[in-house]
Amino acid sequence: MIERTTAVATMVAAIGCGLIAGVLLAFSICVMPALKNQPPSAAIATMQQINVSIVSPSFLTLFIGSAVAAIVAAVGSIWFGTGSQSLVVVGAILYVLGCVVVTMVVNVPLNDTLATASADSPAGAQVWSDYLDSWIAWNHARTGAAGAACVALTIAVRCQSSL
Repeated sequence: MIERTTAVATMVAAIGCGLIAGVLLAFSICVMPALKNQPPSAAIATMQQINVSIVSPSFLTLFIGSAVAAIVAAVGSIWFGTGSQSLVVVGAILYVLGCVVVTMVVNVPLNDTLATASADSPAGAQVWSDYLDSWIAWNHARTGAAGAACVALTIAVRCQSSL
């Protein structure tokens, strides 16, 4: 029963990491480039609203739930020696450290700083300029981490199903 829970947690984590990677990738290839081409006042106001909207129960459930599933999968995989434990552990580490921790330590504080910026002021335009390059670079990093976690966990699911 518990071994089955580990397999299910690995699959749930793989799917969740893939979905989060997709959300973050959309920001990297679409949302942020579009905002970068807007006047700072419009871009700031839009990103401030996006940052409020993203903190929704559905996103947080997916974002944190994927981390929980990855951790459960990693612990279960180590405990029961599923044969793919190294892939599961790598996937969990990539997602938790490369996506969740980066989000909490870098992107959220940047978002908090932007939240206090006045969209129509020169100071706000400077905050936007500073925010943009840093936020985008770190978003690329967490997109890559979530995507790599998805790959590792998906391969682990495949290995587990062939045992």
